[in-house]
Amino acid sequence: MKQLPLKSHTFQYLEKSFREWLDILGYAPTTVYGMPNYIREFLHYLESNNKTNLQSLELTDFKAYYQQLKSRSNQRRGGGLSNAYLNKHLQALLKFMDYLRQSGKITLPYLNINWEENTRKEITVLTIEEVKELYKVTYGYNENTKLEPLNARDRAMLTVFYGCGLRRNEAYHLDLSDINFDRQILHVRKGKNYKERFVPFNKTNAKHLQAYVYDWRPLLAKDKKEEALFVTERRKRMSSQSQLLRLKILIQRTENIALKEKEITLHTLRHSIATHFLQQGMKLESIAQFLGHSSLESTQIYTHLTTSESN
Repeated sequence: MKQLPLKSHTFQYLEKSFREWLDILGYAPTTVYGMPNYIREFLHYLESNNKTNLQSLELTDFKAYYQQLKSRSNQRRGGGLSNAYLNKHLQALLKFMDYLRQSGKITLPYLNINWEENTRKEITVLTIEEVKELYKVTYGYNENTKLEPLNARDRAMLTVFYGCGLRRNEAYHLDLSDINFDRQILHVRKGKNYKERFVPFNKTNAKHLQAYVYDWRPLLAKDKKEEALFVTERRKRMSSQSQLLRLKILIQRTENIALKEKEITLHTLRHSIATHFLQQGMKLESIAQFLGHSSLESTQIYTHLTTSESN
């Protein structure tokens, strides 16, 4: 994004102060860096229209700026700006207005602009009952046989992907030492873009993980030198493809025809827990932190999912 110059000292201060406000509120570094850059474009637009008095700002100024964004051409690949890019600007404008209100600088009505249509592939989300069905079929299936360690491993996998919301690659790299049962914390060392984070898990999740780690994993691993959390019958680190295959097996064990017809991947479990958290009233910022998202825009998609389900 091109850094546009700001001549007004007031606007220069606003951009800096907005960045500091985001940082104090604990937003991700990428948000703290990126969101003020979108606002700089807005402030540059105001300067270009000879409007530098903060107190004279009106809702129409925000709307006019957004409309000119929608009519702007994309210089790199032709056509207009993408919906995703427009939504980033809109998110920045809404957050900037929150900053203006909360800092007491100026109070404006809510910016009533609809989000641009999401052009991404439709996301599949399981219901809470469907997740329970997946857990259920890991019980009573060849129980007390040589397959029981696999059932316990399946429950632990569901816990990691759904209960902890991990990405496929994050779960693949998990080691035994990454689980702190005393604090009920999972240490994700190899997150997206090499970011680390700590993910909490509840007592139910702890029960599934402890049963697998202490009771059944030793029957699979046998070699104490193997640090991988998920291991195969051949005592090697379990691949993501093998984990997906186990998930497919669980789906086929259920008697839920609708569940079997859904396109489900390991990431579906991550989408599902995020959607369920939002439906239960968790703040978007908390969900973003839980999932390890670098910006709120990535988490914003779950608001669209919950909205479409309620309509």
